[in-house]
Amino acid sequence: METQLHQPLSTPFLAPIAGFKPTSQVLGRIGSLEVRLAATRSEVEAAQALRYRVFVEEMGARLPEDAMRQKRDFDSIDRYCDHLLVLDTALTGDVEEQIVGTYRLLRQEVAARHDGFYSQNEFDVVDLAARNSDKRFLELGRSCVLSTYRTRRTLEALWQGNWAYALAHGIDVMFGCASFPGDRPYAHALALSFLNQTASATVDWKVRAIAGRGLSMDMMPVEAINPRAALAAMPPLVKGYLRVGALVSDEAVVDTAFGTTDVLVILPVKQINGRYINHYGADASRFAA
Repeated sequence: METQLHQPLSTPFLAPIAGFKPTSQVLGRIGSLEVRLAATRSEVEAAQALRYRVFVEEMGARLPEDAMRQKRDFDSIDRYCDHLLVLDTALTGDVEEQIVGTYRLLRQEVAARHDGFYSQNEFDVVDLAARNSDKRFLELGRSCVLSTYRTRRTLEALWQGNWAYALAHGIDVMFGCASFPGDRPYAHALALSFLNQTASATVDWKVRAIAGRGLSMDMMPVEAINPRAALAAMPPLVKGYLRVGALVSDEAVVDTAFGTTDVLVILPVKQINGRYINHYGADASRFAA
């Protein structure tokens, strides 16, 4: 797999290449929330528009000119990913108007046929995969939810979709960047140091930042870390990964375009907390459609 930097598309998004076709198009339902993969170009573009609302309008990211003009967060990788959607079917209007959350899913074999993993821009995930060549990897990216839907129920719907998808494709390891707001890593010294002390990846799963981009997360002595305060200072998505049993890189990387401080999260399926396996079902059946 070649390591490339991924440039935004200069033309509108083309239909997805990825081709997961579950028995049912819907991967799960929780109340009025429905989770499934995007099936049309318009649904993918609606997910990109949601990403724009969250990343640009809410969080202040600066995207390339084409993306800013079209008010959609898109890049070249979108063309060969699957796009997980959470819809609130209680909302009126077309499907595109019901999308309240999204994740971008990229399987290793698909990445290898194209331009690689998005995370490779920040972390050497190619080396990570090569050291675990008997495992199948899935990159989780571009996670976002509308502010009014940032609830436990929506998070459950997203993870129902991720889990069902991972099972369907025989995935061994899920991974992806998780972001802290702002481009000043030391503003998150407490939370980053807590992650480094309690969830740092073991030898098999260690991953380095791309040369010249990494900053050690070992910023504070262990005796100065207040666990409760550290958890309170973390974004909900990062706390969610921790609860599931994820490991993290021991370096952080600043993403200047998005104005975030990123860590790489690694979640070997065999290390997922049993409580969550029981919650969703070993066959993802609890919230199945």
